[in-house]
Order: sequence, then C-alpha cells, then structure tokens
Amino acid sequence: MNIPENVADLLSWEKKSFAHLALVLRDGTPQCTPLWFDYDGTHVIINSAVGRVKDKAMRQTPHVALAISDPDNPYRYIQIRGKVVEITEEGAHETIDHLSEKYRGAAYDHEENETRVTYKILPRSFQTMG
Repeated sequence: MNIPENVADLLSWEKKSFAHLALVLRDGTPQCTPLWFDYDGTHVIINSAVGRVKDKAMRQTPHVALAISDPDNPYRYIQIRGKVVEITEEGAHETIDHLSEKYRGAAYDHEENETRVTYKILPRSFQTMG
C-alpha cells in the first residue's frame, strides 16, 4: 500500500515528525503514546522495551493506529491503521540508535538491563488531511 504523495514527506527522515501510537490495553481502555518512528517504504518501524505497556499491548492485540502530523502545520497529517507484523529483539539496539540519531542527533542512552524491541507495522489504510 502506497503512502499518499501529498503527505509522504511526513514519513521522511528529514521531517522528524512524531507519530502518536494508539492501541488498546488488556482492560479494553485506549492508550496513545507519542514516539519516534522510521518508514522503510513498506512498514512503519517503532521501538520500545520488553515489558513496557505498549510492548505488552501490541503483543496481545497487534492492531494499531498512528497519527503523524506535520511539525510545521499540525492541521496537515496522516492517520495510518495497521497491524504489527513483526516483533523482534534482533537489531533493536541499533534501531533505537538510528531513531535517536534522527530525532536527537546522537546515539541513544541505553539503560542497563533493558531489552529493546523493534516492531514493524504494515499499513492497511490511510486517511489524510491538508
């Protein structure tokens, strides 16, 4: 599924837009979290740590939504509904370093005894504004 051209830049490395991840917790309540992301042309890639709330929720229910707005014009955005199709610890430290370089310009400050996890989200539908 192709990202609509009018908002494709929002997913670019240069734009540094934040994604807001919406998911459903075990008790049925929603949660929305701002986070760093990358896009490989097919998947939205995010990263977290084993045992965090979003990690547990995505393992239980892989259906998620993302809202990514333009930092220069918050009325311009893309909403993505998709499914987590891959969860892996392999290469996850490198992924968070890569994301930290994008957003902070420096490697991530790893916490001791933290196990990082990378998630690949396959977009199923899009809605855009602006």
